[in-house]
Amino acid sequence: MSKMNIETNAEKINELLTRGVENIFPNREFLEEKLKKGEQLKLYLGIDPTGPTLHLGHAINLMKMKQFQELGHKVILLIGSFTAMIGDPTDKMAVRKPLTREQVLENCEKYKEQASVLLNFDGENPAELKYNDEWLGKLNFGEILDIASHLTVQQLLERDMFEKRMKDGKPIGLHEFLYPLMQGYDSVAMEVDGEVGGNDQTFNMLVGRNLLKTMKHKEKFVLTNKLLVDPTGKKMGKTEGNMITLEDSANEMFGKVMAWPDEMILPGFELCTSVEDLSTLENRLKSGENPRDLKLELGEKVVEIYHGAEESKKARQNFIDTFSKKETPDEMPESDLAGKNIVDVLVESGLVPSKSEAKRTIEQKGVYLNDEVVENFETNVESGDIIKKGKRFFVRIV
Repeated sequence: MSKMNIETNAEKINELLTRGVENIFPNREFLEEKLKKGEQLKLYLGIDPTGPTLHLGHAINLMKMKQFQELGHKVILLIGSFTAMIGDPTDKMAVRKPLTREQVLENCEKYKEQASVLLNFDGENPAELKYNDEWLGKLNFGEILDIASHLTVQQLLERDMFEKRMKDGKPIGLHEFLYPLMQGYDSVAMEVDGEVGGNDQTFNMLVGRNLLKTMKHKEKFVLTNKLLVDPTGKKMGKTEGNMITLEDSANEMFGKVMAWPDEMILPGFELCTSVEDLSTLENRLKSGENPRDLKLELGEKVVEIYHGAEESKKARQNFIDTFSKKETPDEMPESDLAGKNIVDVLVESGLVPSKSEAKRTIEQKGVYLNDEVVENFETNVESGDIIKKGKRFFVRIV
């Protein structure tokens, strides 16, 4: 591939290979040598569209792809339009409900727009958008058997969640068993030089590395990033219900960062921002500085990436005014729901995902109507009322 316009600055390469990185296969030296040679590499990040919005977990990998793109390498955002219909069994202790093709395409409708905050899809070295149903949906049974001949049952059984399910007597769908094969074939179909992903995807990405090596005699690097996890080790994402989506407003995003435990401050700066002097931040924490001050900086830096500096500063001030001084914010979402009961209002305004969740939140005394705790599911709201859920989420009835 072309050697033109490839950045080989040692400091930038070191930053790419270290910041937020969990592992590099086959090893760091393999990838570092390629980067220093100045050859243009082709690499990809695969995302299964199992929900309608990208979130901060995706953004960690997109930021790593951005580093490669800024050095001049060819990056591909691959939408798992076929694999999402099956469902990745990674970390899942039960068979996932399959999605229809219509659901998958609807989910990924805004992915390019959301990803373009970090990746450049225009210019001299544009990121490419691909869909894996283009090749997986066209394979015949003979071709699938040929691909499968390059993997062993023993290799697939090494997956932790398969071992746990068998131990617990829980079923493993054959379609789930073949999922790594399908995801791995993406590397073969695109004949890439490498792949980026979260470290929870290591197994699937290494299957792709093995397939590419046996079927095309090509060595592929795999770079895995650290995951953003809470102190218990759980991922911040859709499954855990605590994700920050790239569709969140500046105030929502800022408020969610401020709700993170203090242990997530330093990982948050490393994985979710481009702040350079991480050691200074660590020293400030060790010296006894109030973690809340650092978290305010973190919230501002995260929001700035997706909403700009001005909105980020406003979100910070809104948080201070609302939660430090116990004030109601001047700006909040508005909903034309006057006359409806509180359960419907909570759902239709987007404060909760379902009526059952609305009732549960009310039972836990987490809903306020004009600063009074709501205790009756049949409470009606009127124009001008302010509804608050928890400490951070407001809606004004109009």
